[in-house]
Amino acid sequence: MAAWLVVTAKIHDREAFLASGYPQEAARLQSAAGGEYIVRGPGSVLEGDIAPGTSVIVTQWPDRASAEAFWNSPEYAAAKKLREGLAEITCMVVGD
Repeated sequence: MAAWLVVTAKIHDREAFLASGYPQEAARLQSAAGGEYIVRGPGSVLEGDIAPGTSVIVTQWPDRASAEAFWNSPEYAAAKKLREGLAEITCMVVGD
């Protein structure tokens, strides 16, 4: 059964974040690991306490194990270092 990674990213400096190489490397690694972007980009808050301009990223995976294996992989751990100090990230996995 499919699973989804749902990420919110409060990006402090969007230009620096995009220039960091993180978005490109994350996309490459996700694709190689079997993930597919469903949606990504800044959203508009309709209700609740989410900072304006927060980005939402949803990726679909074959199953929970695949999503968690990607998130916990050494390759992705190295990629996450590219965004250090540039964004506050929250991630959850949904589905089996």
